[in-house]
Amino acid sequence: MQYVYRKAELCDLELLVKSRVMVLRAANKLPDDADMSEIERQSREYYKRALADGSHTAYLVFDGQRLIGTGGMSYYSVMPTCDVPTGKKAYVMNMYTDPGYRRQGIAYRTLELLVQDAKARGVEHITLEATDMGRPFYEKYGFVQMQSEMQFRGKR
Repeated sequence: MQYVYRKAELCDLELLVKSRVMVLRAANKLPDDADMSEIERQSREYYKRALADGSHTAYLVFDGQRLIGTGGMSYYSVMPTCDVPTGKKAYVMNMYTDPGYRRQGIAYRTLELLVQDAKARGVEHITLEATDMGRPFYEKYGFVQMQSEMQFRGKR
């Protein structure tokens, strides 16, 4: 099959927002009637800003006119560390392949395009959060489980 992989642009805003909501519904096992209006609004603002300033790259995958896959990479900077002397980091997100198109290498090619984009920007430190279903795929690609990262969830 010949699928089209296209780097998203601002003109793809509504398609990006729609795919973001679809990914979040699937990853969080949300019902179709769950209110996602705030997520839609915030995602729209994020994409407007991040596509304009280059802090996000997204790929859309099509079979003809049908959107069958997505993937994104957010870029950010932190203070330089021994592990990341440039301070440049990237975070993979919004990876999704339509269930009817899985196991055809679509996610692999999408991830490959995103990683190539990051490396072209001089970013070597790439992280992600994986669902249980996605974990074996990311491990096969070369991602490893992190042991030292923590997240603040308490109240002070």
